[in-house]
Amino acid sequence: MSEDKKDIALSQQEAVSGIRWNESGLLPAVIQDARTLEVLMFAYMNPESLQRSLTSGQTWFWSRSRSELWHKGGTSGNTQAITSIHYDCDSDTLLVKVVPEGPACHTGENSCFFREIPLDSSATVADTAGAAVNTADTESGRFAVLGELERVIAEREVNRPEGAYTTYLFDKGVDKILKKVGEEASETIIAAKNKDNAELRLEVSDLIYHLLVLLQERKLPLDEILEELSARHERPRRD
Repeated sequence: MSEDKKDIALSQQEAVSGIRWNESGLLPAVIQDARTLEVLMFAYMNPESLQRSLTSGQTWFWSRSRSELWHKGGTSGNTQAITSIHYDCDSDTLLVKVVPEGPACHTGENSCFFREIPLDSSATVADTAGAAVNTADTESGRFAVLGELERVIAEREVNRPEGAYTTYLFDKGVDKILKKVGEEASETIIAAKNKDNAELRLEVSDLIYHLLVLLQERKLPLDEILEELSARHERPRRD
């Protein structure tokens, strides 16, 4: 085992040692889409399924009804590639962020939480909150394609479909990706200098795509870039 892998294993052991398993030796796990932040499902893990999840990079759970381990998507093919695992302040619940390959629910729904309980529409607070949500949905809709593109790129990295350009980039590695980012940035500059908006639209699109590939290669979510931009926008201006 390499020194890097030893360090990771030790860090994992240290982190897992702080977990508080329940009286049955289990821990509830909330599974969330790393790209859309939608809650996909809820299940339980025991120490072995957590370890398998860590080593395989895909979700494994403990079935309380069957008293056995189960690999999510092992039969259906709807696997979940793990991007991060956190546990809460009480150390008794896991939050597992994943890139799903197919729907999470056995019914075919994207999320297991697809049945909604209606709220009292007469409540002023609910009406106000609903208006705020609608505004947010409208704003996020403008950039929905970025989230979808980020999701597709992440799936390409996991599945590596033959013949796909994104697969080619990931196979070649970060140096090739960086070279393409540089090329597209240069072509964007040239299009802007030429005052050719039709060409500029194409080149900026290529640049954004390659930047998203780079972020995926570095495992830096687009959400963190947006958070940084938001934080900068909120900083007080200097005179």
